Amino acid sequence: MASSSGPNYNISQPCIHHDRKSRFVRWLIRLFKGTPNAPPPRMLGDENKVWHAPGRSAADERPRPNNEELDHAMPLSLPRDSAVAKDVPSSGLHENFDMFPYPPHGQTQFSSRGYRICGGCKYDIGSGNYLGCMGTFWHPECFRCYHCSQPITEHEFSLSGNRPYHKSCFKELHHPRCEVCHQFIPTNGAGLIEYRSHPFWGQKYCPSHEFDNTARCCSCERLESWNSSYISLGDGRSLCLECMESAVMDTGDCQSLYHAIRDYYEGMYMKLDQQIPMLLVERQALNEAIEGERNGYHHMPETRGLCLSEEQTVTSINKKPRVGGNRLIGMKTQQQRLHRKCEVTAILVLYGLPRLLTGSILAHELMHGWLRLKGYRNLSLEVEEGICQVLSYMWLESEVMPGSSSMPSTSSSASSSSSSKKGGQSYIEKKLGEFFLHLIAHDTSTAYGEGFRAANEAVTKYGLRRTLDHIRWTGNFPV
Repeated sequence: MASSSGPNYNISQPCIHHDRKSRFVRWLIRLFKGTPNAPPPRMLGDENKVWHAPGRSAADERPRPNNEELDHAMPLSLPRDSAVAKDVPSSGLHENFDMFPYPPHGQTQFSSRGYRICGGCKYDIGSGNYLGCMGTFWHPECFRCYHCSQPITEHEFSLSGNRPYHKSCFKELHHPRCEVCHQFIPTNGAGLIEYRSHPFWGQKYCPSHEFDNTARCCSCERLESWNSSYISLGDGRSLCLECMESAVMDTGDCQSLYHAIRDYYEGMYMKLDQQIPMLLVERQALNEAIEGERNGYHHMPETRGLCLSEEQTVTSINKKPRVGGNRLIGMKTQQQRLHRKCEVTAILVLYGLPRLLTGSILAHELMHGWLRLKGYRNLSLEVEEGICQVLSYMWLESEVMPGSSSMPSTSSSASSSSSSKKGGQSYIEKKLGEFFLHLIAHDTSTAYGEGFRAANEAVTKYGLRRTLDHIRWTGNFPV
């Protein structure tokens, strides 16, 4: 991609080395004919040209309309070598490079003997072949690629701002590569480089990978690279290896995290008086449980958690699977009858998600349970889902940014217990937490996105307790 500081030019004519002997003879003939002193030639106005050695003295520099030496000096102006990428501005792509040391568009310099001065080595060019490019003159061996420092001898070269490049070097440096297939991203019908880019991770890829069955991680949303393998969860979902590192795979594994989040609620003075069962389930079991709910609670297109209020028989995972190749094997499940002892029957969470995502789902569903147990009735979807998303967001903040205002002092040790058992969060787990926060904050749906932003504004302004009291009495957020 070209820098906004200047266009890319492609020069089509090579430096042609003429026979110096024949030129010398012609020079002698002209010398004996007598030629008055003439000023050095002016540039013809074109910014990039290829000039050929005249092979005559510096005194004979008069421009002539029929001069055969300028027959091949016309530049070929081609389209830019690298088009502007879609959705990403081209400015700033070359900001980190040092300025090119050669004078751009400078006035032609001549030595005391009347010879042109090379823009590279600063020595006389003499009567040998030379190039006229970028507003100055060069020995052919001094006109070099800014990237590899080798002479540019091809018929064409790329110019970014005031820096010349081999076309191949420029493409290698600035033409974006797909992070899935690792090939140069092709241009579209308009000659522009068009690609997709993940708004958080910045993963760039060819648009075609959205339709060619390339696997996408169900947790972080990144596409599978051709030099890596995702793990198939057997239900249409895939998990990248980084998300797999902290994935919660069975109900037993999830218990410590569940209790830590209950302690977090208690630290917020929101203790749950009932012991609500929590089960980790497969995708099919979760979808079946949703169908069995009578209350018609709103769910996202890809539901990952559910706060049950009806009696149901649910199949839960009681033995985690192991990885065999690029899939999971050896999973054991059991059917469990859930009885209604209060307003909340159980909390179900989709298995195979990273610890922080699983925890944020639990925090969300526990808030649904808390609202029902505390008698909050007939709330709109935007209000109920919005305040549940706030609690999910607050718990994530307490994990990703310990010591934040979202961390209640009475539960700081408990809420991070599961991560401390594994020696603390890794860098990728912290980045995943930031991504999950990003998802909540930038959700575009009415119930989850707009609801969260309205709830978060109210909690920020009035505090959680006053906001909950206002919701109880009015069914809306305070303004």
